[in-house]
Amino acid sequence: MITPHVYRFASGPDTDHAAVRNGLTLPYSSGAVEEHVNRIKMLKRQMYGRAGFDLLRKRILLSN
Repeated sequence: MITPHVYRFASGPDTDHAAVRNGLTLPYSSGAVEEHVNRIKMLKRQMYGRAGFDLLRKRILLSN
């Protein structure tokens, strides 16, 4: 017996066929952008409650 969650997961690619096709065939992706966003969010979590925006901004700019 298939649960509703499994059915919804399995039918997902059918409902958004264009997005799945583009993700598999186009040579570019948003992976680099997602990497930077993930890095900034990690630094923000580490700096929570420690200092103000100016120090967070400097740490983000120097963490490359």
